[in-house]
Amino acid sequence: MDEDTPGRADLSRRKFLLSGSAGAAIPLTMGAPDQAAAQGRLPRAGTAPAGGSMPLVLQVNGTEHRLNLDPRTTLLDALREHVGLAGSKKGCDHGQCGACTVLAGGERVLSCLTLAVQAQGRPVVTIEGLAQGDALHPMQQAFIDNDAFQCGYCTPGQIMSAVACVQEGRASNDAEIREYMSGNLCRCAAYPNIVAAVREAAPRMRRT
Repeated sequence: MDEDTPGRADLSRRKFLLSGSAGAAIPLTMGAPDQAAAQGRLPRAGTAPAGGSMPLVLQVNGTEHRLNLDPRTTLLDALREHVGLAGSKKGCDHGQCGACTVLAGGERVLSCLTLAVQAQGRPVVTIEGLAQGDALHPMQQAFIDNDAFQCGYCTPGQIMSAVACVQEGRASNDAEIREYMSGNLCRCAAYPNIVAAVREAAPRMRRT
């Protein structure tokens, strides 16, 4: 029987094409996590897992915050959307630009790649926690004095990394400062002024 005439062969070919195209649509339109969610192996993004939210306590800038969050909530989203501190910026959201840098337990972390639950028990310091009242932190003042920001979007993350750079003893010369600040990107290319600010603030921080 001719495959193009109505009949058994035609129905088989059509069924094959229909079933094949339906199956092929999944990998073309969905990423791996979405496929896993569709197959029931992971909860869909934006939905609570079977256990729902979980209580956690964050110490942010010296203040305790008791929250109930989806355990998949990042530290960045917890700070910005639940604690109300929007100083840490969401740049690439993939840990590549450094705009979301905060200190956790005294160490710099990319808050977009850190789960909020991982920050429990580790005091978190954000850009809002550096100044003492009206007195700016030496690094904040040095950024102003050296015009180390242009559009300012990356500045909170730059300052938090700069503070850590000095605290880690990584600011003894310009090459070292550039190396340990290399994870923070500035689209305005204010890098020379940023290095100058870190160099200037380092001795002031050591005296305080």
